[in-house]
Amino acid sequence: MNAKSRLAAAATVAASAVLVLSAPAFAHVSVSPEGEAAKGGYATVNFKVPNEQDDASTVKVEVAFPGDHPLASVMTEPVPGWNVKVTKAKLDKPLEIHGEKIDEAVSKVTWTADGKGIQPGTFQKFPVSMGQLPENADSLVFKAIQTYDNKDVVRWIEPQQKGQEEPEHPAPTLELTAASDDHHGGAGAKDDAKAGTEKAAASEDSDSSDTTARVLGIVGIVVGAAGVAFGVLAGRRRTAA
Repeated sequence: MNAKSRLAAAATVAASAVLVLSAPAFAHVSVSPEGEAAKGGYATVNFKVPNEQDDASTVKVEVAFPGDHPLASVMTEPVPGWNVKVTKAKLDKPLEIHGEKIDEAVSKVTWTADGKGIQPGTFQKFPVSMGQLPENADSLVFKAIQTYDNKDVVRWIEPQQKGQEEPEHPAPTLELTAASDDHHGGAGAKDDAKAGTEKAAASEDSDSSDTTARVLGIVGIVVGAAGVAFGVLAGRRRTAA
């Protein structure tokens, strides 16, 4: 085998190794926001659950919510073919949200298939609206348990340690962005500002139209008066003649 052939073979082996090593990364249970997940705000996130087995389907997904940063408001979106159960737990220290004391928060959400579940070679997204997100954290860790119809259970519960390699079964982690001025989202504030600008512009246009109308009215009166005066003067001249 010549040098070029050996180089090509080595490249092929290296590429294959990269694919093999990176393949599991695509199969992790993960969580990602729709848009942003800003500190102190509310967000809609998707828990993405892929099927890793060739001969079994995922029939149950359990997601444990963080106890160190409890979330009082959690709403699930209906997912066809799945039943959902939201479990709450009492808090040791009540939360205060919008001036109201909250003494319990969501501890777990469980989706159970009432049909075929997540079949081999496919994945499923489970949308959840949640808040109020903490202001004193950069991320939230959600531990997930995936159950197959052959009774296999995969626990995605290992936290990612900073500066270390990714664990074999990493827990889904939601990265939080910097807090916005409006904790409920910037879009509403921008829309209000735009509406205010448009209202001001409309008011200016209205004032301008009123001014123009007044000026035209005065001009009309002056022209009318001049016409009357001209008529009177012309009549006097005819009489004198």
